[in-house]
This record gives sequence, C-alpha cells and structure tokens, in this order.
Amino acid sequence: MQYEDIIDKINSLYNPEAISGMTRFGINPDNNYGVSVATLRKIAKEIGVDHDLAIQLWQSGIHETRMLACLIDDPKLVTREQMQNWVMDFDSWDICDQCCSNLFRKTEYARQKVLEWSFADGEFVKRAGFVLMAVLAVHDKKADDSLFEHFLPVIKAGAADDRNFVRKAVNWALRQIGKRNLYLNSKAIETAREIQHIDTRSARWIASDAIRELSSQAVQDRLKTRKQNDKTKKL
Repeated sequence: MQYEDIIDKINSLYNPEAISGMTRFGINPDNNYGVSVATLRKIAKEIGVDHDLAIQLWQSGIHETRMLACLIDDPKLVTREQMQNWVMDFDSWDICDQCCSNLFRKTEYARQKVLEWSFADGEFVKRAGFVLMAVLAVHDKKADDSLFEHFLPVIKAGAADDRNFVRKAVNWALRQIGKRNLYLNSKAIETAREIQHIDTRSARWIASDAIRELSSQAVQDRLKTRKQNDKTKKL
C-alpha cells in the first residue's frame, strides 16, 4: 500500500461523530478523521513493517497517519533524533501513548529517553517519559528490579506536576511498577506513601490511587501466585 492509497483510505473513513466522541475524551480533534485504533491496526497489518513509509506518514501531520506510523515503523531503524523529533510533535495523549507503547519502548534508546523526557517541560514530552516507564514495566520481562527502583525517585519528583496528562502518566507508571512483582510492589507503595507528603492535589491523588490498587487483595494475591509459579518453574 502506497502513501497516496493510505491517504485516500483515511479520507474515505472520515467520521465526524467519532471525532466529537474523541474530543470528549481529551483527544485533539485537529487533523483528525475519527478513524478507530482497531481500524488503523487492520490497515497497519496490510501495510506491514516499513520505516521509510512511517517517516512519510508522520510528516503528513494527520492524526491517523501518525498512528499508523507508530504501528508500522521498524524499531531497529529508529534513531534518537527521530524519537526527539516525533515527541516534540505530540499534541494529543493518544498519539503519545500509542507511539510509546507500539514503537518507542522497543527501541534501544527507550530507557535513556525515560530519564530525559520525565524532566522535560512540555506536557506531552513529560508524559511520554512516564508512559515509557509504564509500558517497560509491563513488557520488558528481562529487566532487573534495579531499573524500576531507579525510576521511583523520578516518579516522586514528577508527582507534584498538576497537569492532567502528566499526573495520569505518573500514576500509571507507579502502578505498573508496583504490579511487576512483590518486591517492587512494596517499593512502589513506599514511594506512594512518600508522595502523600507532597502538598499538591496531584500528588495526593497519585498516592491514594496507587496505594488503593497496589495494596488491594486482588493485586497481592496475583503477585503471590506469580512468585509461586516462578519458583515452580525453577525447580
């Protein structure tokens, strides 16, 4: 599928009602055609992996083609410069999250960008740092606990940011680290209790929400079962 074919396909799927619905969820309606992520994933599957086309699609500035770019790009060919250029273009939380989840986390620069972006000024750049933390906690199965312990002070530092899309990402990162295993669960809860003492509404919300989930019986039972299963596998 060529670039022009993709643009024509997106145009044919224009859905103003869907755009209105997305707007209610805080998604930027500019250059947005209202095409669902599920539909875009089907299109991406038809396209396959194509780094050069991904670059071209991103440069179009269209919401849907940027989503497709994140889905079809080859993480092995993504450079630090490309990541920086793209993150500076983020103008909506869904583009940020899809790009971090589907592409950036798979690159060799993901851990470096976590620390770089988490202290950035821009709302969506900073969000990207914490979203990367969250998705690495979920998907990077081989990472040592020490990596995520190193992230916890960064989470604490970001917890005072009252901007909506930042605080939600900080909360997400803390909860995902705390659901990785029992050891990190205790460390994440400890960090959340420290965050409780930060005198901002954002910090109080992040801490209380994380403690509620990470201390829940459901999470504790799941982590204990996981630990037992890991022991059994080693026997």
